[in-house]
Amino acid sequence: MNDTSKFALALGDDALTMGQRLSEWISHGPFLEEDIALANVALDFMGRARMFLSYAGELEGEGRSEDDLAFLRDTREFTNLLMFELPIGDFGQTIARQYLVDAFEAPYFEALCNSKDETIAAIAAKVVKECRYHLRRSRDWVIRLGDGTEESHQRMQDGIYEMWPYVAELFEMPEYETRLAEQGIAVDRDVLRAGWEKEVMATLAEATLSAPQDGHAIRGGREGVHTEHLGFLLSDLQFMQRAYPGLEW
Repeated sequence: MNDTSKFALALGDDALTMGQRLSEWISHGPFLEEDIALANVALDFMGRARMFLSYAGELEGEGRSEDDLAFLRDTREFTNLLMFELPIGDFGQTIARQYLVDAFEAPYFEALCNSKDETIAAIAAKVVKECRYHLRRSRDWVIRLGDGTEESHQRMQDGIYEMWPYVAELFEMPEYETRLAEQGIAVDRDVLRAGWEKEVMATLAEATLSAPQDGHAIRGGREGVHTEHLGFLLSDLQFMQRAYPGLEW
């Protein structure tokens, strides 16, 4: 794979794993409206995954489709960030992850709209509209739960602590992505760090929540080094295609 294909694949893997995780809430949401909302957000991520994986396969030039990339790769071949593959936990943990990711992705995809790769820029232009909605929604939930009851506050705080060690990976870039940023195709993630911190700290303060003070960081997703959870996620995601090779919808 060339650099741009690897980049599209990584963004597709991020979206695929997050979409699969969020879909686990279907029929299990805290109430009907939120059940539907979570399903719609999951569909947004799945739609994003299809676009990026399809483009990655096109650039690779080996005849692999979006389905091949989604359903016929093993764990070590996936390059999603670790935060995206973690179990959904309780609702507070899901919202904590969603907010921390949304606060990064909204400005990230806005910047990616200026990519010199026309296809990536076009995908980003579609995705950024969804990201802005996702951010408004998850921010509202963080404040509502954090500044709510004693139990909702504690669950929200626990979710923030659980997800925080995985945040650093949002701002790290493999060598191929650094090269693409220098070419104007990708975005320098580190440039977005200060804005992300300002947004998140303001929201946590309003929600009467706090961020961990230690700098512990867990990483490895972009290199194919994953948590034990990804294998179980893929066993569900890939079952039909593995059980019935060549299956077409």
